Amino acid sequence: MDHLKIRKKFLKFFEKQGHKIVPSSSLIPSVKDPSLLFTTAGMQQFKPYYLGEKDPLKDFGAKRTTSIQKCFRTSDIDEIGDDTHLTFFEMLGNFSFNDYGKKETIQWAYDFLTKELNIPVSYASIFKGENDIPRDNESFKILRDLGVKNIREFCKKENFWGPTGTKGPCGPTVEYYADNTELWNLVFNEYFCSTEENDIKKMPNPGVDTGMGFERLMMIFENKTNVYETTLFAPLMKIIEQESQKFNLKFARILADHIKGIVFISSEGILPSNIERGYVLRRLIRRILRYGRLLEFPEKNFKKLAKATINIYQEVYPELLRNEAKIYKIIEEETEAFGASLTKGLKEFEKIAAKGALAAKEAFFLYETFGFPFELTKELALERGIKLDENEFQKEFASHQEISRLGAEKKFGGHGLENSKFQIPKSKIIKLHTATHLLQAALREIFGTEVKQMGSDINEERTRFDFSFDGKPTEEKLKKIEERVNEIIAKDLPVIKKEMSYEEALKQGALAFFKEKYPETVTVYQVDGFSKEICAGPHVQKTGEIGSFKILKEEGIGKGIRRIKGTIIYH
Repeated sequence: MDHLKIRKKFLKFFEKQGHKIVPSSSLIPSVKDPSLLFTTAGMQQFKPYYLGEKDPLKDFGAKRTTSIQKCFRTSDIDEIGDDTHLTFFEMLGNFSFNDYGKKETIQWAYDFLTKELNIPVSYASIFKGENDIPRDNESFKILRDLGVKNIREFCKKENFWGPTGTKGPCGPTVEYYADNTELWNLVFNEYFCSTEENDIKKMPNPGVDTGMGFERLMMIFENKTNVYETTLFAPLMKIIEQESQKFNLKFARILADHIKGIVFISSEGILPSNIERGYVLRRLIRRILRYGRLLEFPEKNFKKLAKATINIYQEVYPELLRNEAKIYKIIEEETEAFGASLTKGLKEFEKIAAKGALAAKEAFFLYETFGFPFELTKELALERGIKLDENEFQKEFASHQEISRLGAEKKFGGHGLENSKFQIPKSKIIKLHTATHLLQAALREIFGTEVKQMGSDINEERTRFDFSFDGKPTEEKLKKIEERVNEIIAKDLPVIKKEMSYEEALKQGALAFFKEKYPETVTVYQVDGFSKEICAGPHVQKTGEIGSFKILKEEGIGKGIRRIKGTIIYH
């Protein structure tokens, strides 16, 4: 029985018990909760029904539902590579909204495991009671009457679940173990908890929420020793083993897990960035780049792993196939943008770590100069037995947040700056800004002065420049443009700032963004003999500060309009 048949068997079993089958919700939580970046549990989409904010009879035609929910968590990311922990996973669950209670829940879960799948229960656990919350005597009796002989009792940390986010339903749990692996968690939502207020109280309408890890179920059903040997991972692990020159089991598992997470997050329309969900995606991609290199796994084969993931799940989640090209594009662009910086940054890290310590300023330098997320630097440091203080890093980061004013204005002259709740270090984005001026000048030099700026956007990782041009630039021409920009950078020319009237600036040949309304007095930034633009700044003082420029992608975005995405490779 493959994973598709087990899915159907589970849903049909609970449908026979009067449950309405509900599709998986998005990985982006549908319930508005700022404390949650991703859907982390099957019950999440049902929170309003537990709280009485929505009517399940009206929406589902029943007060009981069942689903297989895609989930994503990073709380256990340091455990990835062991036998069971994952970032992306699926939860099989059944849910009751003030309908049935403990007896039915415990009985059905036991019957599905032992009778439908022929999986014996090793033991079960209950909540033993703690503080003002009593022992779960009712569940103990139900389990004993079912014939479960080994019943263990655990404290709140182990057998009391919830809430998702900072507040919501929660309660004592019963857990079924098979092959001594925690498999199915039965949560009895008898309480409402607010972690912000440190308050817990009885729910007027108690409910049931269960969750069984699908990957763990497949591991036990297929008689495997870990989740990576199951049919949900085997195709990826095979590719990694075949293509790696230095195979390492833990690194291979991390790569397989992260590729799967990247595929699912990217399919939700999330793009790599330095804030919130985009930051998580960026972090995963940068980790696969690092572990891929440790394995000596060709980066071009990341696409092969993504394709294998889509093949496994496309029948269940057709959105993966619909977004296939976009998923590949995200992986390709992000790895290309970070690849050269990773190489240089790792060399710099080794120099710093050789002295046996790593200060917050040095960790920030790796972030600001090479794009190393704090977590990557921390991971590298721990591998060498070096502790890194995150609080000190954040203090260092805060001292470099001078760019926030520009983020609010959302302008670098005619070059837009993407809004970010995560403030961007000043020097990095300024380098990209100056590089964009050089790019525009190179385009006009090689393609002719009829080239006009049609739009621009700069964020912490790349510049995006739109320009007027008929036809499609050749690879040879694009290479010449990139070389010309780098030639000007290498000359280390001064970037001169002058104030003058708008009319005088135009007379002197300064370029202006056609959509921008300028005041009577403007600022002009000039790289002598090459670039001159009306711009509010700021810029580097000399072009040599930039590093080197690389064109990542060129494409048409409309009739007579082309777009170039470029980035900086730091020296």
